[in-house]
Amino acid sequence: MSFEPVEPIHLPPLEVAADTFLIRAAQPALGAPLSVALNSLVIRGAEPVIVDTGTTSNRQGWLDDVFSLVEPGEVRWVVLSHEDHDHVGNLTEVLDRCPQATVVANWALTERLGPEIGLPLDRLRWVDAGGTLDVGDRHLRFTRPPVYDSPTTRAVLDSLTGVLWASDAFATPMGSEPVDRVEDLPPPMWAEGFAMFHHHALAPWLSLVDVVGYEEQVAAMAASAPSAIVGAHTPLIDGPSIERAIELLATLPATVPPPHPDQEALEAIVATIGLPA
Repeated sequence: MSFEPVEPIHLPPLEVAADTFLIRAAQPALGAPLSVALNSLVIRGAEPVIVDTGTTSNRQGWLDDVFSLVEPGEVRWVVLSHEDHDHVGNLTEVLDRCPQATVVANWALTERLGPEIGLPLDRLRWVDAGGTLDVGDRHLRFTRPPVYDSPTTRAVLDSLTGVLWASDAFATPMGSEPVDRVEDLPPPMWAEGFAMFHHHALAPWLSLVDVVGYEEQVAAMAASAPSAIVGAHTPLIDGPSIERAIELLATLPATVPPPHPDQEALEAIVATIGLPA
């Protein structure tokens, strides 16, 4: 008997700033009453921008949501924060539908995607961490977030709204019923899930970092004074939650996460759903 993947939960787009929308779904966790956000971003400005292109498992819902907000022919930029499959899942479809769109990547991202998705070189713009992209009515400022699982990763700060797309940083699980904002999570669940996700699923090297250097990176991100923090795997972080999120991020190297599921947990899941061991 094979295991059938669970369909993502569709969530409607959430406006996080003027003309700035999270494109959302949530993936139910295996064997636990949890879910994980699967987000992208649309900036509906003078030169509309799509940040990351979602997952193949949510393709039709993702395409419908994005193009309910912006006409395909008006999309000017497609920013890829890095090359993980849940960030580039619908890139080919976007390029086919959006003939005026330029893909914003970097050299390493282009090379790493090469065996899977041959990016059209005449539709590429390479912008590394530290670079800036003019998109008409605002600038997008690219930085490397303090935590990441790919060397290609860049966070993106919108100079007009102050919204920070943090890529995978600030990731945390939700309950089985997804929420819009981290303030809707029980505080202990947020802190524990935040530590678990970062140490076990994103940056297992956290316990090895130079703490002073790491804290300087977190402080630099905080100094950009984002009005809201959004990312691929977190509910919206805004208002007073921003300070708490920065604190959770800063203390990660010294935080002891809960243990991750092991073989015993897998066997319990198999027994629960009735698969042969």
